Amino acid sequence: MINRVVMVGRMTRDPELRRTGSGAAVTSFTLALNRNYNSADGQQADYIPCVVWNKVAENVERYCSKGSLVGVEGRLRSRSYDNAQGQRVFVVEVVCDSVQFLETKSQRERMQAQSSQPQMQQPQMNNQFQDMQTVELEKQFDNTDNTFDIMEDDIQF
Repeated sequence: MINRVVMVGRMTRDPELRRTGSGAAVTSFTLALNRNYNSADGQQADYIPCVVWNKVAENVERYCSKGSLVGVEGRLRSRSYDNAQGQRVFVVEVVCDSVQFLETKSQRERMQAQSSQPQMQQPQMNNQFQDMQTVELEKQFDNTDNTFDIMEDDIQF
């Protein structure tokens, strides 16, 4: 069976780091994932609970905060427990194997500052940010040499 999850979203709150009885680090957070449509109740995003363990958990707590753009890869896990009122609670969450930080702190602060400016200027700022992201992606993938040295003997027909 295949159980793999890959998501990119923004954290809805600061990550919460806890320790198990044996001292292992566990961090939990929730990712907001935009939908391509509005649901019947008007909701435009899905909110997915995530859990990460050990060293990755410590790094997520240290370097991420509410609003951080992250990519996660992991697996779905369902579990249940009895709450304080004696009711059975069922939970479905993503157990993350890896978490990728997709923006720097300065980029996140710049975006937050832009969102506090008047609405008339915001689309222009978003386009500039998208252009900046495109340039960065082009730099990452433009390191290959696309020239080929093909001789007449290399052609099979």
